[in-house]
Amino acid sequence: MKFLDLAKVYIRSGAGGNGAVSFRREKFIEFGGPDGGNGGRGGDVIAEAVDGLNTLIDFRYQQHFFAENGRGGQGKLKTGADGNDIILRVPVGTEILEEDGETVIADLTELGQRVMLGKGGNGGFGNAHFKTSTNQAPRRANPGQEGVERTIWLRLKLIADAGLLGLPNAGKSTFLAATSNARPKIADYPFTTLHPNLGVVGVDGAEFVVADIPGLIEGASEGRGLGDLFLGHVERCSVLLHLIDGTADDVAEDYRTIIQELEAYGGELAEKPRITVLNKIDSLDDELRDMQREFLEEAVGGPVMLMSGASGEGVTEVLRALRAEISEDRLRQKTTDEEPETWQP
Repeated sequence: MKFLDLAKVYIRSGAGGNGAVSFRREKFIEFGGPDGGNGGRGGDVIAEAVDGLNTLIDFRYQQHFFAENGRGGQGKLKTGADGNDIILRVPVGTEILEEDGETVIADLTELGQRVMLGKGGNGGFGNAHFKTSTNQAPRRANPGQEGVERTIWLRLKLIADAGLLGLPNAGKSTFLAATSNARPKIADYPFTTLHPNLGVVGVDGAEFVVADIPGLIEGASEGRGLGDLFLGHVERCSVLLHLIDGTADDVAEDYRTIIQELEAYGGELAEKPRITVLNKIDSLDDELRDMQREFLEEAVGGPVMLMSGASGEGVTEVLRALRAEISEDRLRQKTTDEEPETWQP
């Protein structure tokens, strides 16, 4: 399944049905009078966050969503049928934006959450509604109310507890593959990761979700490389894990490049709790480890952890540091594969 995190769709709610002009005319029954029914109500357009989706790929093949119109009223005081609603089923974490792409209509962050995007038009009154003591044979009825038509954007921001940041080939995908069942593509060339990946990692009996996004380069905020559009997927994270390639020539400059892109992106992303890790230490001797760590700590202005996603050295300590930054209500208890004991009376 292809990953798609931005889609433009066109919606229209149903129009209300027209009211009817009708008179009761039956043999041997006098004073029939008006009996035109009201029109039915048009269907609504509703967005709902559902389980089992992690991409907006369905909206690439269908962009127009029209709710059903209400039926017109009929004689014998028959009200027209209401139009059926139409539901846009989206992944949890989807933002719904106005056509300008900036104004947020709704943010669906919980399973089952719903929002009405277009209310159906009311049905028109039939002529029976207008009967009065002075106008006992009205010959007019109201038309149904028009539906709402609008263009919206759907933007998916994945729900994750921790997000991975770093330059291309910093070892983010290797770390995710080593700590979870996720199998992101791993290779020795830049931009191996072309779309976000999610993995569930566990440590000390607790589990949390980690998001790996494509690497950033200098000028990503201006569109260089893959740009910074994927940063939206780590906006909801409680903590960011910043990986620095320990074999780089200037680890301090690599660190500053990512921080500058976070600040250029704006919002609160640059202010989120962040853990900085010197990665790929299995390729460094003890002297070079200490020297690279010293350079990086001077740039960070704080402690730096050491890790190797390939060999597993320091991985558990990093996971524990991530867990400490995630609130308990977002953690899940790690499931075990042990078979339950057989019940006996």
